[in-house]
This record gives sequence, structure tokens and C-alpha cells, in this order.
Amino acid sequence: MEDTRPARVPEQLEFVPPDYFRRLEGHEIVREGRPLEIDLGCGDGKFLLEMAEHYPERDFLGVERLLGRVRKVCKKAAKRKLENLHVLRLESRYTAEWLLPLESVSRLHLLCPDPWPKFRHHRRRLIQQEFLQAVWEVLEPGGEFLFKTDHPEYFEWAVEKVATFGKFERLDWPEDAFFYPKTDFQLLWESQGKTLQGLRLLKAK
Repeated sequence: MEDTRPARVPEQLEFVPPDYFRRLEGHEIVREGRPLEIDLGCGDGKFLLEMAEHYPERDFLGVERLLGRVRKVCKKAAKRKLENLHVLRLESRYTAEWLLPLESVSRLHLLCPDPWPKFRHHRRRLIQQEFLQAVWEVLEPGGEFLFKTDHPEYFEWAVEKVATFGKFERLDWPEDAFFYPKTDFQLLWESQGKTLQGLRLLKAK
């Protein structure tokens, strides 16, 4: 059946917080009764768009600091007539640590962030104790943090940081566990015979 819904205006899909300098209240971002999922560093939006299409009963917020990418994702979402997706132009760390409402997020996704491979740059990596604490606080009880990286050393770093943090329960994450689309970056990486490693972490109820 043909979709007769009018396409949304791309500008309507960009989420602009009422105040960037305080933590949001739940009702300002979460629609009652609907799980909220966050995609930190959503890039070109492939993963975010496919997730929003597959799970129409959930709401999705992509976070991306580059204006050009934000506008492209909004245009793609408007063309697909998605009503459960918005994009926020902001840094991922700031969003998690200072903006998202406490205990509001069902799943938070962090896919292939910059690994900052040089030792002197490791302090710039997103996976740090302060960030893990922020993620734990914004997840609702039973919520999950899902992390993937193409960088083996960064994966080991993340495993160590999570173990030190000590509040998450690590879950198995087989490829067929649930619908989880691949990013363009992951497809390119796998076409070269390489694999990604992932962590699926639960905030116990």
C-alpha cells in the first residue's frame, strides 16, 4: 500500500534542546510509553535510519557534531517519512554527561568511535570512567550500552575500563541476537576481511 503521509520538513527533525546548559527533563525528549534509543556519533545515519524504520514503536535520537551530516540525516529521514527519529548537533561526551535525562534511555549505541591510536592521545578516547558513569546514569534500569570498534587495542581498553567501572553486566552478543544493521564503515571494513568487536552491557534492574 502506498504511503500517503506527507513528508516531514527536514528542519523539524533536528532536535534543539530548550537549554544546552542543564540536564533535560524526561518529558522534553521522551514520549510517554516509548523506549528511547541514542546513537552517539551517528555519522551518515545509515544505522540510525534503518533502526528507526525497523522499530517504529521506539524513538531514536542521533547525535552528531558536524552540521553537514546532521542536515543530510534529517533530509534522509524526512524522505523516508520517519516520525520516530530526531538528530541533535552536539558532542557525544557532552550529550551523555550533561544533557540526557537520567534513567531515560533504553539503549545507547556507540559504533566505531575514533580510537585515538597514539598513546599520547588515549586521554581523548570516549570510553573513560566518567563517560561510563554518565552512560550508567542515563540508562533506565534494564537498559543497555552497545559498543563496537574496529580497533583491537581500543576494544581491550574498553573491556578493561568496563571491568574497573564494575557496574555493568556483560551480555553475550551473537550476530543474530536481534536486528542490528551494519554501518557503511563496518561493511567497508568487513569487505577487507576484517571484523569488529563489540560489548553489550546491561544496567541491571
